[in-house]
Amino acid sequence: MFRLALSLARRSGHAVSLPRLHTRSATSAYDIKYADKLRQKAKQRGVDLDELKVQARQEARRRQKEEAETAFVRKFHPKTTPAADGVTPPAAEKTPPGPRKDSSPIKPLSSILNVAKLLATPHTSSQISALWTAYHASRSGGTGRGYICASLPLEAYNRMTNVAKRYPSFVLPVPRQHKPETSPLGDMPEPAHEFFYLQWDFYSTPSQPSATDPDPFQLVPLAPNCTALPPVSTILFTPLQEYKHRGSFATPYLVLTFHTDLSYSHDVVLLRGEITPSAAVTDAKPGRDIVDRYLLSQVDAQLLAMGLQEYYLWDKGKGGEERDSTAEELLKQFHERPNDFDWQELLKRSVMTA
Repeated sequence: MFRLALSLARRSGHAVSLPRLHTRSATSAYDIKYADKLRQKAKQRGVDLDELKVQARQEARRRQKEEAETAFVRKFHPKTTPAADGVTPPAAEKTPPGPRKDSSPIKPLSSILNVAKLLATPHTSSQISALWTAYHASRSGGTGRGYICASLPLEAYNRMTNVAKRYPSFVLPVPRQHKPETSPLGDMPEPAHEFFYLQWDFYSTPSQPSATDPDPFQLVPLAPNCTALPPVSTILFTPLQEYKHRGSFATPYLVLTFHTDLSYSHDVVLLRGEITPSAAVTDAKPGRDIVDRYLLSQVDAQLLAMGLQEYYLWDKGKGGEERDSTAEELLKQFHERPNDFDWQELLKRSVMTA
């Protein structure tokens, strides 16, 4: 992901210190002691003595720079060291803290549900949605904390992704509690909000699900008249201030994933939301309040998911009814006319939907 370890140091704010070479007095003593060897080396290379010294200093700096970069990579990106016989030993198995089992935003649906067993017997889309909800409600010791979930028809998912491909990012405000202080005139202060930056990403389409476990050594072609499934997508929600400071290195507080494995067989797309655990309490004891273990509350995560639906699931309108296109216009303004973007209207809609 990173091309140079030195660029990593600049981005992460860790300074790579290079040791100084030699002082002038030490260099002079070195020249006197090895004068004959230096002249012989210069003669072999066909350069004069001064040019040889310059080349030697440059080579020393290059080696020290490489050593510093290597030390930085080992410190922040440790890798398994090969054994003496050239065989790399297996990495030590460690269970990462928190409810999330992988660092990737994409977790295959087959690792969450037994899809083959699900397809072996008839299930309606409503039954699958109920199983999906029950599964996530049973997480975190039966509290469901750290996860949100939902399901939606394929047609609604396609409408959302069509908009997302044109407008893949946006900001959503989340109301925050303020101190119960009043102004000298007795007026209550304006409600506080925290803005979250959302960003869509699209990935490869999943394999066609089957009632039998697939053979990993056999390439199964698509069935006749069967098209590829819609692509899996994710949405990352990051506090806007943190995103401004750290960019792509900012930690998302919430990751939503749309699983499309069952979109053709059952006309249902399953949504899974994972709230990022707090690094400060990943080693919390079981008796500790589970609410403090995550960067975002369950309510805030649900508000962000509802905001995503409001701004990306554009209503087609029914019959002669007029549809509210305010959310649609705000999303367009954010991308096409950023100078005209109405932040007050965005806050007003957040109060209405909160």
